[in-house]
This record gives sequence, structure tokens and C-alpha cells, in this order.
Amino acid sequence: MQRWRGLEDVPGDWGRSVVTIGSYDGVHRGHQVIIGRAVRRARDLGLRSVVVTFDPHPSEVVRPGTHPPLLSAHHRRAELVAALGVDALLILPFTTEFAQLTPTEFVRTVLVEALHARHVVEGPNFRFGHRAAGDVEVLSALGLKYDYELEVVDLFVRGEDGGEPFSSSLTRRLIGEGDVAGAAEALGRPHRVEGVVVRGAQRGRELGYPTANVEVLPHTAVPADGVYAGWLQVEGEAMPAAISVGTNPTFDGTARTVEAYAIDRVGLDLYGLHVAVDFLAFLRGMEKFDTIEALLERMADDVKRSRELVEAAEPPRV
Repeated sequence: MQRWRGLEDVPGDWGRSVVTIGSYDGVHRGHQVIIGRAVRRARDLGLRSVVVTFDPHPSEVVRPGTHPPLLSAHHRRAELVAALGVDALLILPFTTEFAQLTPTEFVRTVLVEALHARHVVEGPNFRFGHRAAGDVEVLSALGLKYDYELEVVDLFVRGEDGGEPFSSSLTRRLIGEGDVAGAAEALGRPHRVEGVVVRGAQRGRELGYPTANVEVLPHTAVPADGVYAGWLQVEGEAMPAAISVGTNPTFDGTARTVEAYAIDRVGLDLYGLHVAVDFLAFLRGMEKFDTIEALLERMADDVKRSRELVEAAEPPRV
């Protein structure tokens, strides 16, 4: 998959293509339906498919300080998009100037002049242009002028009885509530946080459970405080893990951390490595223990339950 950072990176000889545009944070199951349709349509037409997204999130430019928690970093988003068979990913720097483009200017600049769109695929709630003035009706009408067709894909909903549509906001809410199983249903895979392993208080090592203290990337959607089962991803290896999110109240901690204990692994030296933590299941809320012995007993149970849950599950494939 080709990756472009800005319109100037699009090859000058890029032919006509099938395009879909959106923040696509998380590339959840609803996104996968839209992107997948764009890929299939491109193949039917003998063209190439392009996903267009933005950096930073548009809300951070339009309403500074309102950046939503991110479900996936851009490099992760690119991996997920590539796995769907997309031919090119265009990340547009979302600036104050870019935000001023009218819907017509947006279409002409991005879809027509840069990507030569023949076919555009979007969800029914797609908005674009200055003050989000453009919608799918405007996009369709502009297609008559600029020679592309618009295809609107229905929202993908939860459950068989037409429940709440899968969305990034729904997924963020589930993660914030600690419902990582529900988030995995929306995403089609476990939720992941990433970052570099840094030195912490090293209490886990002293207690016999050395953890990787992950300094997560800015704006990351981190699950609610508690203990979880999941995987610690290190250089392509998925290690079963018991994961703690919170402030370590037993030791009167104040800084919120994400720490993962790689079950049954001895002698790991992960300091300075970029790792990922995938959340499979919520085990319990964060607790303050009166004694170290009580804490150790609960930690042993957490590790046992995590091992059982992970062994019964399929590790993430992407």
C-alpha cells in the first residue's frame, strides 16, 4: 500500500480511483464495511482504491482542546487499512487553512485534482467542508459536475435487531467504561494501546511480578482503571499478560499508568522498546489492599485468570 502525507505526495500520473474519506479512527467494523466496499468497487472497475484521513483530528483544529481519545495511532491505522486491501492511504494535514475550504473547494482540491475520483464511497452521516456544510447530498450533487459517482453505505449496527451503529464514539465510551469485550466487538479485534517501556517504581519486580510500564502515546484511549487479561506485543510476539491500569492505590500512587506482566516469562529486558498492549477481558476494578500479602494473593489470582482467558482466545492477527 502506498502512503502519502499531503496532496503533494500524490503521484502526478495517478489515474482515476475509488475514494473514501473519513477520520477512520480505530478502523472499527463500521469503517471496515465502507472501506471494504471501496476496495471491491475499485477492483470491479479496474481502478485503485484510496482512503483519505486527517492529522490531527479535525476537532482539535476546529475546537482546540477537544481532541477525542484516539483508538489507533496513525501507523496502526495504516496497518489496519492495508490489511483491508487498500491501494493507497492519504493522510491530509488538517490545518486552519484547510478547514476553511468550502465543500466545493474540498471536492475540487482533493477528489478531482489530486485523486481523479471516479467513484466515492461514504457512510450516510459523512460531513465535509467549512463548518461541515457538506453532506452526502452535496457530495452527490457535486459528482454530477465533476464526473464521479457517490455510493452511500448503510451504517453497520450492533446485534441482529438493529441496535446502536458501530462508531468511534461508541467504541471510546465502551473503552472508558472498561468494557473491552464490547469494544472488541465494535473493532473486530482487541483494543490496543502502544508506547515505550519506561522505568517505574519497580514494585512489580520486588513483588515477583515484573511489569512493563508503558508510556502510552498522547491522546490514547486508555481503558478504565482496573485489571485486565490480554497480550503484551513485543517485536511481533504476542505474550499472554495480566494488565493493570490505574494509580496503584495500595502504594498511594497518583500517576495513572498502564503496566503489563508477561505471564511465565523470565528475564525480559524491555526498557526503551516500543510495545503494544491488547486488552481481552476485564477482571476487576482497582483496589487498595491493607497488606502486601493480600495484594499478592489477589495478583496470583489475576495471573491465573488471565492465563486461562488468554489460552482460550485467539491472539490478534493484525
